[in-house]
Amino acid sequence: MRRLPAVLVALVAAGVLLTGCDSVAPAAFACKVDPTTPDLVKDREAAGIADCSALPTEAGATDLPDITLDCLGSTSSISLADVKGPAIVNFWSTTCVPCREEMPVLQQFHEAYGSQVPLLGVNYLDTYPGAAIDFARLKGVTYPSAADTCGDLQESDLILKVLPQFFFVRADGSFEQVAGGIDSLDEVVAMVKQNLGIDLAAKATP
Repeated sequence: MRRLPAVLVALVAAGVLLTGCDSVAPAAFACKVDPTTPDLVKDREAAGIADCSALPTEAGATDLPDITLDCLGSTSSISLADVKGPAIVNFWSTTCVPCREEMPVLQQFHEAYGSQVPLLGVNYLDTYPGAAIDFARLKGVTYPSAADTCGDLQESDLILKVLPQFFFVRADGSFEQVAGGIDSLDEVVAMVKQNLGIDLAAKATP
């Protein structure tokens, strides 16, 4: 059996690893991971990511897909359809540069306004959740996050062609989809006012 040239092997590997932010591809490898493995438990404890149970939920509260996702901060799970508004759902990936750059800003939002408008991150199509957990630890991100490692949302009506992506969930269950890439806390506050009708600036903490 002929061996592939080393250059070709390297190119194939690069194609797998360097998935761009504007090109969401199906996962190529086995993606269902046991969340109770010692390595993942250790990573979770070190990261300090909040459990999804910290979010207000109600069965069928939103128009988002009823797809259950594993939480990064615990062994529990959450359905996007149960996220009760007002809330923000942010889709991200470790391979997406704008996602990585805006995460510290989202952490600032979580710390300042999370009690008024909860934030849920959804790690999308990273096939091993340990990498997402470790990345969140390095970024100091502790807001609740879930993971769609197998791309189950691709089977829904939700369209995610570009990452990062925001879904601003209103109290009545409807939502507004907005492209991400923010770089300041003020920008998130302005997006909340525009898409949820909530003036957080008037309720800023001292």
